[in-house]
Amino acid sequence: MASELTLTKTRIQAGFWEGVLTVSGEQIQPQIEVTHLTQVLDGVDVSEDASAEGRFTVRVPIPVDLLTDGVQTFVISDRDSGERLESFSVITGQPMEDDIRAEVDLLRAELDMLKRAFRRHCLETM
Repeated sequence: MASELTLTKTRIQAGFWEGVLTVSGEQIQPQIEVTHLTQVLDGVDVSEDASAEGRFTVRVPIPVDLLTDGVQTFVISDRDSGERLESFSVITGQPMEDDIRAEVDLLRAELDMLKRAFRRHCLETM
């Protein structure tokens, strides 16, 4: 029976992406590979979680030399099967004006302004 792997992000802190890898089926040490473009990253740490059977902690160092303006995407996959387990992106440089999050924040601010103006108008016309 082959193993099924599930990788869940827990956080990014101090230059490391961290996650929990759950293995169901065969209880073997999973082989994880992280790539950026076509480059395989070194220093990926997969260690067994003593608190639960079939759980592993995954730590991926984010190399400073790969961080440049724009969006950098890292893909985490099972080395044996090639299956993509997770990915994460790091955005650096100038803020992206077309970023949807910036647009939503702007819309919220405008909506709040309109609500205040409408309430003021309703009070003044009573």
